[in-house]
Order: sequence, then C-alpha cells, then structure tokens
Amino acid sequence: MTGAECLLRTLLSNGVDLCLANPGTSEMQFVAALDRVEGMRGVLCLFEGVCSGAADGYARMARKPAATLLHLGPGLGNAIANLHNAKKARVPLVNIVGQHATAHLKYDAPLTADIEALASVVSSYVRVVASAEEVGAATADVVSAALKPPGQVATLIAPADFSWSEGGEPAPAVPRPRNPVPSVEAVREAARILCSGELAGLLLSGGALLAPGMEAAGRVSRVTGAQVFMHRYAARYDRGAGRFEATRIPYFPEPAEEALAGLKHLILVETPPPVSFFAYPGRRSCLAPEDCLFHTLASTGQDGTAALDALVQELGAGNAQAPVITQQRPSIARGGALTVEMIGRTLSALLPEGAMISDEMVSSGGPVWEALRASAPHSYMPNSGGAIGQGLPLAVGAALACPEGKAVALQADGSGMYTPQSLWTMGREKLNVVTVIFANRRYRILDIEMRRTGADGFGPRAESLIDIGHPDLNWVKLAEGMGVEAGRAHTADEFARLLGVAMEQRGPWLIEAMLG
Repeated sequence: MTGAECLLRTLLSNGVDLCLANPGTSEMQFVAALDRVEGMRGVLCLFEGVCSGAADGYARMARKPAATLLHLGPGLGNAIANLHNAKKARVPLVNIVGQHATAHLKYDAPLTADIEALASVVSSYVRVVASAEEVGAATADVVSAALKPPGQVATLIAPADFSWSEGGEPAPAVPRPRNPVPSVEAVREAARILCSGELAGLLLSGGALLAPGMEAAGRVSRVTGAQVFMHRYAARYDRGAGRFEATRIPYFPEPAEEALAGLKHLILVETPPPVSFFAYPGRRSCLAPEDCLFHTLASTGQDGTAALDALVQELGAGNAQAPVITQQRPSIARGGALTVEMIGRTLSALLPEGAMISDEMVSSGGPVWEALRASAPHSYMPNSGGAIGQGLPLAVGAALACPEGKAVALQADGSGMYTPQSLWTMGREKLNVVTVIFANRRYRILDIEMRRTGADGFGPRAESLIDIGHPDLNWVKLAEGMGVEAGRAHTADEFARLLGVAMEQRGPWLIEAMLG
C-alpha cells in the first residue's frame, strides 16, 4: 500500500475518523486514498482557519482528536490563529501538513517554507516523516503525542513522495493515556487549607469544569464555604439550571481583582494562577491579591475531577448536596428594539437541553452569559486563546462531534468576518448549527480598550479603524450565498420568531441581530 493509505489506516486504527481538509497538490495522494480506505470522513473547508477551528470544537465535545489536512507552509500559516486557540484550550488535535517531495526541496520552489518552524509555534510536538516505510510509525507517534494529557496539538509533516511511494505497514493503536491522579499529600494539604479558617478559594479549568467535576467542587463549597472560580478561557464549561456553577473570573482586571479580593489561598485545579488578558498602565498582571498563596491540587496534566472527588472524601462531604442554579428560566423577550439583554433572555428561554454554545460575542457577552445561567443544561465553549475568528469554526466542529445536538454560534460581526467560510461548510454538510450575528457594525471592544490603554480619543483616522460599516455588512446575503437559511431581526419580537424557527428545524440557520 502507499504511504498515504498507511497514514489513513493508522489514523483509523487510533479512532481518528474525521479529517477537516483544505488540501493541495502535495496532499492529493491522501485525498485519493479516501476512496480506497473506508471509515474516514473528509470534510472540506474553504479556509484553513476553519479546518483548525473545527478540529478544536470537535475535540472539545468528542473528547478525542480529529485530523486537519493542510497544504504546505502557507496552508499551515492560514491555520495558525485557530491552532493557537486549540493549543491554549489544551485539546488533542492531529495536524497533518503536506510537504514538497524531498528531491524538490533543494530547488526552493515558490511554496517552499520552513514548515517545522511554523508548526513549532502552535504545536507541542512536531514530527517529519523521514521515509515511506516509517509513515505508520510516525503517524502513531503523532497521535500518541496529541493524546498526552491534558491534550495537545501534534503536527505530522508528510513529504509528497512518501505518500505516493510504497509504504510500510499501518501501526497498531497506541495506548490511551489516563490523566494521573494527584498525590494523597496534595489532597490533604488542600483540605487543611480549606479548613484553616483563612479565606480560601478554588480555581478550576480543564476537565474539572465538566459536570462531574463541577458537582464535586460544589460539594466542597457546601461544606467549607470556599468560593469556587472558573478559568475564564477554559475549553468548555458544563452549565445551566440544576447544575452547580462556579464564578467566572471577569475579563477586566478591576472586577476580577474585586472578585478575588481578600483571598489568602487559591487552590489550583488544572490551571495556572489567574492573570489579566492584557497589561494596562499602572496595574498588576496577576489578578489575585499580592499576599495570596497558590497551592496546586491538580496540575494541568492531572485528573482534576478525580482530585476533587478525593477532596470530597477527605472532607467527609460525600453526602453533601452541591448548591445548584434553581432560578426559573426567563421568558421570551417581547417588544421594542433589539438589545443584547433581550437576545440573552430569548436564547435562555428557547435553548434546548444538551446544546453546545460557541461564544465569540466579545463586547456583547456579559448579559448573554448571565441570562444563560438559568437555561437548560448545556456546554459552553469560549475563545480560549484570544485569536478572533474562532466562533463559527468551533460550532462546525461541535456539530460534527454531536450531530444530534444543537450547536449555537454566538458571533460578533467583526470577528465573524475572519472565518465566514464556515457557513459554506455548515450548508454543505447540513450541520445542525444556529448562528446569531451580533451586528453593531463596529469593533466595539476596541472602543473600550483604546480608553483603557491610555490612548487619546478618536479622531477621524482612528475612527476609520474601529468602524466596520460603510459599506454595511449583510450577513443574510452572505449566509444565503453559502447555502444557509437566514433572516434579520431589528426587534425583540422578530428575533424571538426567527430563533424559534431556527431551533425547531434541523440544519444550519443564521440570524443577523441588528443592535443599535
């Protein structure tokens, strides 16, 4: 068999059966092999940033890696922003990049690039295939690296001649690693601190923010009174009515510092200490009080849920009931011009159980987040790395991972223009995604950040770099042009009607929510 077939069979033997692809000439052997090797689903994306963002969303929901297929250095370059986000989210992702045939590299052809250097920026592990015979072993090695706890981006660089040449045998499945359990001493020390009488809190990230970990943290909170915080940029939170919810650390440093004020101890579970998103003049980067001590219950590569379960037992809290969200789901917002608060209320009222929310609302996010507290139980996926253009691709990946569920992309209009090609993939694959575009025709967050960084005012030149009108975007036409049903809402009643239709139907739908 060819090296390309060997690569495919090795991926499949390791449970990697989805490939988000934007291939070129150097990857054509892989593409052709899809018709000879059963089991791999190939999904075409019209921009590499959609491939990488969708692979991230798939991993967040499926808890296993998908593969990307990218064309040489420039293709990898186009994918880097969302690979950065995936790396920060600590998800498993197998990134396959084609390379020129080995004999062709010395001629420095137009597409020749230092792929290893590019890949190293966003990958925790990079391997270049050295011969056709080692394709299987190299592929298994990269899958194993991607699965290394807590999950990481691993890149395989495959020269074209090793894909078309006769290859070796596919490698067998690699062992599935388990996240190590923290030591008994770490658990006992955390229990001692929580019972010391000094103000202490827990900060959770990673797998600890899924429902089992959150429930255990709630029990700890019930018996100790400790406040539980969630890392704002974790890959996924399970939240909604009937669940315990930790306090999400605010975006800006002043309210974040206020939330953490007075803490003498902060116990870390799958997370580093909390820091500000940006530096601001005259402010500290670390958000916790200067005299706060940090203690690690579970490192980022350990099993935070198991650590919290052990802490529950150490505290004798096994029979304690975690405090859960009991407030009533809000009613659908009616009447008047559309606001962010109204969107949040209506979303919360109509969101189905098990929905998967991709959040790239940017400046609109706060009120919607609050409204969704009382919605049906759901999974919430923020932008973990800060590189914009993630929201729509993340929803694509979530819908591919959980096709029976409803993915909801809550998307600012400006950052949505980084990866609008996602809509085409939604339409082609008939993915069950509802997209809400928050259309204020402005990079609104930059209004705020300009003032916070001490920059002086808005003159006409500065204003032209913040305003994204003139001409106004038309997301309805963009969506319809890529096979997605769409409508525009100016009022709360129009939004409620369109969202009701979109939630009832299967397949992709887009609502352009016009904000004043």
